[in-house]
Amino acid sequence: MTSQRADLSTIPGQTQQWPGTTADLDPQPDHGEQSWTGRDRLTGKRALITGGDSGIGRAVALTFAKEGADVAISYLPEEQADAEETQRQVQQTGRACHLLPADLRTEEANDDLARTAVAELGGVDVLVCNAAYQMTHDDLEDFPGGQIQRTYETNVFGPFWLSQALREELAGGVVIVTTSIQAMEPSSHLLDYASTKAALNNLVVNLAAELGPQGTRVNAVAPGPIWTPLIPSTMAADKVEGFGSDTPLGRAGHPVEVASAYVYLASDEASYVSGTVLGVTGGKPIF
Repeated sequence: MTSQRADLSTIPGQTQQWPGTTADLDPQPDHGEQSWTGRDRLTGKRALITGGDSGIGRAVALTFAKEGADVAISYLPEEQADAEETQRQVQQTGRACHLLPADLRTEEANDDLARTAVAELGGVDVLVCNAAYQMTHDDLEDFPGGQIQRTYETNVFGPFWLSQALREELAGGVVIVTTSIQAMEPSSHLLDYASTKAALNNLVVNLAAELGPQGTRVNAVAPGPIWTPLIPSTMAADKVEGFGSDTPLGRAGHPVEVASAYVYLASDEASYVSGTVLGVTGGKPIF
């Protein structure tokens, strides 16, 4: 099925208004709509996925559903249209998809999301902390007031508070955090974002040690350049043009190509994997 995917080796320059939408991406990314074949690896699991409306989050929701899981996705209210499309695609697989809009920059919002997800799903076996905020600037002086707070609140504080709120619920379960190659190979125009991803790698190692005795596995996936609405909605057109072409594989990745790592880590195939960072980078080294 991979031959049906759009070629991502020559992405044209383009921009979108933040937070962006999948419908306006050129070319269109593959989330596993036709290319993913489930093998019942997550049958009966219940997963909460933050940032689940588009991009990597949509691909994780869809592949999890095709593997037999019911899902709940959180997303910003501005992303309702993409969230509804994700829900439509998940429901076509015969699995449930609960829509839980939330801005996860406060402890209260994360506590509320945890309670609602447990109520809607009947419990949570897998937590995927994928929601993220980034905005690029070429010079340190260009970063506006409040941006670093927003970036850390979304990217670091949110996963910490949500993991804390669901600690008991996730006994014997799985936490997967989206970090980034930016944690190891930071770009200067992503100064604050890259530092949050390094913080998350550290958080994952410590959470794995903290939650291991209760049987909870905690891991991270560190994507390289993946073609999602985040890219043209937060980067200048000249940086979007050719996005991902500097990787050894010579192209950006489709969201489904990184979602496979989440499926593995959520499944029993990874029953002895915890405290690790799994890179999906097109050949760029993560250590």
